[in-house]
Amino acid sequence: MIEEKNEKVTVVAVLQAIKGKEEELERELIALVPPTRQEPGCINYDLHRSSEDPTMYMFYENWVNKKALDQHLEMPYLKEFSKKADRLLKKPIELSLYRKISD
Repeated sequence: MIEEKNEKVTVVAVLQAIKGKEEELERELIALVPPTRQEPGCINYDLHRSSEDPTMYMFYENWVNKKALDQHLEMPYLKEFSKKADRLLKKPIELSLYRKISD
């Protein structure tokens, strides 16, 4: 659990495309990168595609704190993506939060 308001937070978001929708999903996800990286609380926001399963994508994100992440999740471009998600994603996004415990 992310307890401290000023504690950095890492997010791993896993998305699986509906077979045949991989390229469309990829375009939509890539479009989220530039505006997200401009958000003041974003440390990094990196999109990855699985080398083993072309339907699988993953965002690796770091935020200055949970508040910055919460603000990100309310951005209009994410709300717009959410409207398209049902026709692109095989299942709901798997979102996991982490905190760094090593140097």
